[in-house]
Amino acid sequence: MSRILLFTGKGGTGKTTVSAATAVCAAKLGYKTLVLSTDTAHSLGDSLDRELGPEPVRVSNHLWAQESNILYNLEKHWGTVKRWLAALMAWRGLDEVVAEEVAVFPGMEELANLLWVYYYEQEKNYDLLVVDCAPTAESLRLLTLPEVAKWWFNKLMPVGRRLMPITTPIVNKFTDLPLPDKEILGSMEELFHELDGLRALLTDPKTTSIRLLLNPEKMVIKEAQRTYSYLNLYGYAIDAVICNRLIPATADGAYFEKWKQAQTEYLQDIEERFSPLPVIKVPLLESEVVGLKKLREVGEYLYGGNDPARVFFEGQPISINHNDGLYTLILKLPFASKGEVSLLRSGDELVVTIGNQRRSIILPQVLLERQVKEAKFDSGQLQIRFKED
Repeated sequence: MSRILLFTGKGGTGKTTVSAATAVCAAKLGYKTLVLSTDTAHSLGDSLDRELGPEPVRVSNHLWAQESNILYNLEKHWGTVKRWLAALMAWRGLDEVVAEEVAVFPGMEELANLLWVYYYEQEKNYDLLVVDCAPTAESLRLLTLPEVAKWWFNKLMPVGRRLMPITTPIVNKFTDLPLPDKEILGSMEELFHELDGLRALLTDPKTTSIRLLLNPEKMVIKEAQRTYSYLNLYGYAIDAVICNRLIPATADGAYFEKWKQAQTEYLQDIEERFSPLPVIKVPLLESEVVGLKKLREVGEYLYGGNDPARVFFEGQPISINHNDGLYTLILKLPFASKGEVSLLRSGDELVVTIGNQRRSIILPQVLLERQVKEAKFDSGQLQIRFKED
């Protein structure tokens, strides 16, 4: 199985540079490595100083790179269903160009980018996949989409399968409304199966790690904290925080002294807030980081003699404990306060909300017949205790 590393953070923190440097460093160690950018602002090619495209391009020994193209990806992953939806919209009287645009479900562009990770893992062509994600807000939306899509598929697809054989002959007698045929339903089923596989892949801590980028600045640190909470909410494993663009001690002058003092204080704050995650420190270099030579230099600061593909921290965002006949579901939610978290039990689902993010957790079989006894928030953990049978 391939190792997968996802890099995310606030825009401008250096995700692309760090992703590219990680890939260059891994390739140097002999890993067959692909670095993939899911960000629509194509800067990976600029960082590597190579012309890239929607398919992998060989950059150097053991290293390939790819910049996602939305139109190319949509046709590859969504083409059959998209054409049916466009025909349906056109039948409703929409202009053909408009129909083409609205035939793409919200979030499908981002999902089409991330599905490459699933395909490459299935093909086993690479030892390491390095993903340069879009800025934080887009990445959070992107990473939650497989779960949302899976929910809709599980709820709606069985109904569609049962009704289509009955309704299609009747509808065809009275109208030319384009209904989905077996090929379209099959394409949708295959797509959602892939999304289910993608979700399982991204939440496997032995396979996938997320590395969170930040700079030593107040606003950036706050956003990184929120991101860390949400990633834990959705069950993703974060194995390191990377603090980028630290002004080096060798920079002198009154101007730099004030910046260095502020960064020192923020760095201490970062290490305390994100403990026990390791905080990797990368200095601000003297010149622009472009090309393999400069990326190798960044890679040295990032990893030194360490293997970039290793898991730097192991933790379980969601766990179930069984003590004295009682089960407790524990959800790690760092940096969330008690007032920000709400809990709702609905049948076999447990809905947890933090701020404007919501997650529906399907309870395991052992908890289905048990009612929630109490829930308490303590030391960054939401502990939900269930009654005995």
